[in-house]
Amino acid sequence: MSPSQQRLSVFPAFFRVSGRSVFVFGNGDEAYAKARLLRNTEAEIVAYALAPEADYAGWLAAQGIETVRSDFSPDQVKGAVMVFAATGNAALDRAIVSAARAEKIPANAVDQPDFCDFYTPALVNRAPVAVAIGTEGAGPVLAQMIRARIDQMLSPSLGRLADLAADYRDAAERLVPRGVSRRIFWRRFFSGDVADAVASNDTSAARRSANALLSTTGQAEGRIWLVGAGPGAEDLLTLRAQRVLMEADAIVYDALVPQAIVDMGRRDAERLSVGKRKNCHSKSQEEINHLLVELGRQGKRVVRLKSGDPLVYGRAGEEMAALREAGIAYEIVPGITSAFAAAADFELPLTLRGVASSLIFTTGHDLTGKVLPDWGSLAVSGATIAVYMGSSVAASVAERLMGAGLGADTTVAVIENASRADRKLLHGVLSELPDLEARDDLAGPVMVIIGEAVAGANFEKSEPLSAYKTLKAGKVHADMGQ
Repeated sequence: MSPSQQRLSVFPAFFRVSGRSVFVFGNGDEAYAKARLLRNTEAEIVAYALAPEADYAGWLAAQGIETVRSDFSPDQVKGAVMVFAATGNAALDRAIVSAARAEKIPANAVDQPDFCDFYTPALVNRAPVAVAIGTEGAGPVLAQMIRARIDQMLSPSLGRLADLAADYRDAAERLVPRGVSRRIFWRRFFSGDVADAVASNDTSAARRSANALLSTTGQAEGRIWLVGAGPGAEDLLTLRAQRVLMEADAIVYDALVPQAIVDMGRRDAERLSVGKRKNCHSKSQEEINHLLVELGRQGKRVVRLKSGDPLVYGRAGEEMAALREAGIAYEIVPGITSAFAAAADFELPLTLRGVASSLIFTTGHDLTGKVLPDWGSLAVSGATIAVYMGSSVAASVAERLMGAGLGADTTVAVIENASRADRKLLHGVLSELPDLEARDDLAGPVMVIIGEAVAGANFEKSEPLSAYKTLKAGKVHADMGQ
């Protein structure tokens, strides 16, 4: 791509409008949209609307915005610092822009790029912080899509944090050496304990943390987030998880967490894989605990990224205990656990009025001991059972449950890689579940859901468990015939 293709045809800038007049011409939705956008600012809005539509008129009255009900005349633009022509009449909008240009006032005509001295951006407002997204008029819908993504990424408390930072600017310039030290100070101010306190709406704690940060010239205490990465699909990550990933100095992640989610972290964050895949643990749990404590003692802000939810078979209890003992601050960021993702893929009601009022999470290994857990009787009475990591012990699971009295024809749903693009959905009955152990086509994490409520799932996109057995038998016969 040539340099000229990479250049913008517009120069992004912010106009000073506080206490100044901005005029909006029009009666309907287009004028209403521009006026609402301007309401994010301290501009003095004047609406030129001869006969505003009911919703617009009601909003103008509720906002106390000056409204001039008259036909357009060129002298009406005088005194404005900016003009919006949004009448819905292309010729009239062009006339309004021409009148504004004659007075050297920048103007914008809706949907007429040639009559726009500037374009209105899609705006993310965290006053005094603002993010404006423009496409030079080519793709307003695209700008709105980008705005939605950025809006999710930015904490709602960002504006209050920026206001607090303004109060500390002079002190930081006096007490913190210019250069690297000052950059570290502000980075920790905006992403450390100060930011956490502001997000919790605790202004006193925020100021105490800011004062402590000043006194140590940028040396902050470490903090660990135990974050649920969800079942694998990037867009199922929570907004809070996205935010802390962008704030972390280091990301400690399990093997089941997709690389695309790890990559959502800050570009310069240290990335540490700790494995934790079946039969192939690159680090023991004790080593992981020690790593988290050590990173915290170094003053780093660390995301401990776990598949699913950290509190559901995520060994979070041991990590929290180690952090508490070491005096390292930590926080839990929940994630969507695989059982919920699997149920969503199957459109499967985990609870169903009159059929299943209880939901049990377990691992297949819980069903392989000598004694069936107490909840075995609940399964017989209709509870839905979500079995994590169930494929390798499927025969034992089925045998023990049928032995407890659960019907062999009880419906089961099986899913590999829940929520992901490469997911595989299977369905059948409890007596067919042992066949899972012999399958060599299920390499990813497998969730098994068992119970009467499973019969209410949508099986249009899933394959019968019996189909694989039939396929294998056919292949054997074909091989024998060669």
